[in-house]
Amino acid sequence: MNKTKATFYAFLAAALYALNSPLSKLMLLRVPAAMMAGLLYLGAGLGLLPLLFFQSRQNHLKAELPLTRKELPFTASMIVLDIAAPVFLMIGLSSSSAASASLLNNFEIAATALIALLLFHEPVGKRLWAAIVLVTLASIILSFEHTDSLSFSHGSLFVLLACVCWGFENNCTRKLSSKNPLEIVIVKGFGSGTGSLLIALIRREHLTDYSCLFPALLLGFVAYGLSILFYIYAQRGLGAAKTSTYYAVSPFIGALLSLLLFREIPSCSFFIALLFMLAGTWLANSESVQGSE
Repeated sequence: MNKTKATFYAFLAAALYALNSPLSKLMLLRVPAAMMAGLLYLGAGLGLLPLLFFQSRQNHLKAELPLTRKELPFTASMIVLDIAAPVFLMIGLSSSSAASASLLNNFEIAATALIALLLFHEPVGKRLWAAIVLVTLASIILSFEHTDSLSFSHGSLFVLLACVCWGFENNCTRKLSSKNPLEIVIVKGFGSGTGSLLIALIRREHLTDYSCLFPALLLGFVAYGLSILFYIYAQRGLGAAKTSTYYAVSPFIGALLSLLLFREIPSCSFFIALLFMLAGTWLANSESVQGSE
């Protein structure tokens, strides 16, 4: 794959995932949190299943490595974490602004780096440490609803929990990156989607407005399924470091879409956090790119 096409895939993946927070926030008015998370991942699995069938009919599977029992621990961990993360995100979105939640998704950068350092002993340079500090400070700022009264936003806490889960999941998925991307996303979709729906049943959640069913599945197909698929393909052409550079624009696109969609007037703390996030994201990605050269 040439670099121009891979770069396009990276930006496309970022733009598609950016739809998640603002549009999920809209549907959470009529769909319970755990059920919404399940529908999103089921949409990813169902939407990509025909592509896997087409791939097998065209004999393209020979060029891809299938998942095996050797990867079972990482596959199982990926599914469990992908059950928890979107449930936490949906709960967080239901009680916080979509714009703030979109920015808070950048905490995933810090979580992924720290987990990679502590569990997988990957090196963390000075710029990445600075980025972790800046993103964490921005997350703390966004976690308070009003800086004058310092009232804590419980919604932000759940968004941060989702980022931590995805930080662990990113490190598990890294161990599977050489395998068939379609198969990985479909396993994620059906495994995590089924698990989230079981949680919804345990919580006695019910879908009372069935008109939301197809839009939720469609959003999952686009914002989860296609986004993850294009992200993996972009990694193959650009490498993980440069792909993350382009993909890091997603939270900012999501925040802009949220502000346009909900016409919320951000507080001063939002813009302060935005500056910290921009600086932290730049530092994280500039170190990644330097490290890959």
